[in-house]
Amino acid sequence: MRVLGVDPGSRFMGYGVVEERRGQLVHLGHGVIKVDPEAPLHQRLMVLHVELTAVLKKYRPESVAVEGVFTFRNARSALVLGHARGVALLAAAQAGLPVHEYAPARVKRSVGAGGASGKDAIARMVCSLLKLEAIERADASDALAVALCHLNQGRVAGLAPAGSSSKRRKGAASLLADRLSPSYRRPEAR
Repeated sequence: MRVLGVDPGSRFMGYGVVEERRGQLVHLGHGVIKVDPEAPLHQRLMVLHVELTAVLKKYRPESVAVEGVFTFRNARSALVLGHARGVALLAAAQAGLPVHEYAPARVKRSVGAGGASGKDAIARMVCSLLKLEAIERADASDALAVALCHLNQGRVAGLAPAGSSSKRRKGAASLLADRLSPSYRRPEAR
């Protein structure tokens, strides 16, 4: 299964692509989409959408995992971040891909860093898991951590063991999709 992880931001949006091949985690690519911080918000969002759409076309993931919004101190920052997150969800939906959301603390724990760990700890764990020497920006390492979180959730959910046939793998992917809930659900009628 190939997963695109996204760490949304209105000035820097990190992305990372990880694939699970026969039980091994394989790093396929990562990067940071940078926009002009002085540009109006709507133009920054447009650039983020165009660039993220190009990433989706290049790597052709089977699923997209997005880090959830953390609102602790500044509601305005969370709102702006929500716009960037919406761009990521839109681009994934336009590509017809399932989207999953993970809370930042869950992402940290899934790569072996504590829930209160800093970005350096996450980057070290991501580098260790994916056998990378370094990752230039925390946005990219966070995005890779989100992709790893999604793949790890599938492992915990009891997917088919490594080395299973492709037919069983497709079944495992289907099982993963069933066991992990998409970030959006249509509201239930009351």
